[in-house]
Amino acid sequence: MAQRRADHVQGQRVSEPNDASLGRAGFHARHQAQAREQAEQWLAQRERLQGRWFDWVASQLYQLSPPEYAAMVRRELQALTQ
Repeated sequence: MAQRRADHVQGQRVSEPNDASLGRAGFHARHQAQAREQAEQWLAQRERLQGRWFDWVASQLYQLSPPEYAAMVRRELQALTQ
């Protein structure tokens, strides 16, 4: 069976065949760097979007899947803005 991975800048879906068997800690370890990179990219848009940035980020988070990954990106954004 070929491994499948789908990544998009918008509407990103993080999916790998073995994610379900990894458990929470394994999923976190596998996708931590990607979540941090995503948060950094979104933070870089802050100056350009100015007052619209918060709503834009909320819509981007809503489109991410699975929800566990969206939560990781949200936490990274929070850490980067503190």
